[in-house]
Amino acid sequence: MDGNKVRCKFCLKVLNGGISRLKFHLSRLPRKGVHPCTKVRDEITERVKEIITMKEEGKDACSSTAKRQKQIETIFPALVPSIKPLMPPLDISPPVPKILTGCTAIRPQSLDAERCIAEFFFENKLDFSVARSCSYQLMLEALGGPGFRGPSLEALRTTWLQKLKSEVTLQIKEMQKDWAATGCTILADTWTDHKSRALINFFISSPLGTFFYKSVDASAYFKNTKCLYDLFDSIIQEFGPENVVQVIADSSLNYLSIGNLMMQNYSTIVWSTCASHCLNLILEDFSSIDWVNRCILQAQSITRFIYNHSWVLDLMRKFTGGQDLVCSGTTRSASNFLTLQSMLKHRTRLKHMFNSPDYSSSPYANRPQSASCVDILDDNEVWGVVEELAAVSEPLLKVLRDEQFLTVLDKLLLIPELRQDITQQIYIFKKAQGMFGSNLAKEARNTTSPGMWWEQYGDSAPGLQRVAVRILSQVCSASSIYERNWSSIQQIHSEKRNLLNKEALSDLLYVHYNLKLQPKGKAADADPIILDDIDMTSGWVEETENHNSTQWLDRFSSALDGGDLNARQFSATSIFNSNDIFGL
Repeated sequence: MDGNKVRCKFCLKVLNGGISRLKFHLSRLPRKGVHPCTKVRDEITERVKEIITMKEEGKDACSSTAKRQKQIETIFPALVPSIKPLMPPLDISPPVPKILTGCTAIRPQSLDAERCIAEFFFENKLDFSVARSCSYQLMLEALGGPGFRGPSLEALRTTWLQKLKSEVTLQIKEMQKDWAATGCTILADTWTDHKSRALINFFISSPLGTFFYKSVDASAYFKNTKCLYDLFDSIIQEFGPENVVQVIADSSLNYLSIGNLMMQNYSTIVWSTCASHCLNLILEDFSSIDWVNRCILQAQSITRFIYNHSWVLDLMRKFTGGQDLVCSGTTRSASNFLTLQSMLKHRTRLKHMFNSPDYSSSPYANRPQSASCVDILDDNEVWGVVEELAAVSEPLLKVLRDEQFLTVLDKLLLIPELRQDITQQIYIFKKAQGMFGSNLAKEARNTTSPGMWWEQYGDSAPGLQRVAVRILSQVCSASSIYERNWSSIQQIHSEKRNLLNKEALSDLLYVHYNLKLQPKGKAADADPIILDDIDMTSGWVEETENHNSTQWLDRFSSALDGGDLNARQFSATSIFNSNDIFGL
């Protein structure tokens, strides 16, 4: 707040003196004139205590060089034995240690070590001033031995920025060599910032990977069809119309005319609406229906109670085998249905938890919110609706999976010579004749990506093979392949920055996005629309102001007896199967 004041978001108390006093307020440590917070969660209190302790220890460590080794031994006791062998007599060559996972074996001060550290800075958007931090230097010496140094602030923002930019560009050029066979898709991610500027991020995707191309401020001409068309046309020309199979954008009205004009001028390019964007809009509308929203709110009253009490959360994880109830998806609506599905899966375990001796003897069992949770878990009608929501959502995904195969086939086979024998080739494919019927081809159907499968086993239908490889090598969505770095993008388009700073920031964004987009060895069976971490600010976790745990306890039978979507009544026997709705 103004005047060096802060307001605690837990108890809403206003404190004078800034962040320092707030930390003691949250940590509940004794401090003259600072009252401890009565509403902060225990895990946050412990985290703040650790921050205070680390800061105080860091000051002591920086005050004297003589204390540095002792500080390392205190903070990193397990690493001390590995530090001492790094200081042998000069005529001895010790074993070369690995500094960071994924890097080759390196000696301290080598360029490989600096590269790993530089990539860590760029990939995680770290402020370069961190390189001046005392604790940062302590960490490096713990890993590489006393005297080990990482790249300096100046080296990060000049030498390493340009070096990594050049290497990323070379990697992209290697990807482009494959486009003659597979083609590529241009992805346009459009969003509006707090200044109502229309910003477009352009990505290029192909089977070998996706890379970030550039970010454009289109505010001045976003509603001008010709200017907006010229922007997309320039990008198509940059990568070659013969290589571009598809352009994906959202479903805004501004893009409808652009897409039609684009397909008129480029007969082989398909303009597609982002499948994830469409799905999210459908699920958003679905979530706003009264009986659906009512079900979501009731389920949220359970997760809020559990996730806002650390003891209850730990007990819940014991009963679920360490699994969480809340699933954070790539969009809010996806999160709603993923979490409902998760709660349906764990309903029986939750009931066992609330009825267990451990919970029944705890002080939480006597709270009104606890009784409300038990009532909801015991209400078969509520969970019948949850099952219906899981089932009704399934057809939405099935619709989005269908390819408009024949329409695309017409666009890619423009001249009669290319269309010769195509009907016969489709027949050969459908009847699994020729190579399509080989054991290898059959076994690879469920283990190989469609584009690669056609490339390997499609020789019996060469015309169809070429088209299939280009179609099946494309993505159908601009979402889920990256995360927006809004603050960095807004900095690039800021009018206050001079040309040099703008160029440097543009390079930073280019390197950052493309490092993030590189494969990181994620599990093959990982759900592509579930995020690794739970969004602790979502409605499934964070308590809302004036939240009343009993306000969502109205039952469905009295309200859902109409015939429209907002008043839907279900029988006890579902006509749907409650399969995994997001089993993509």
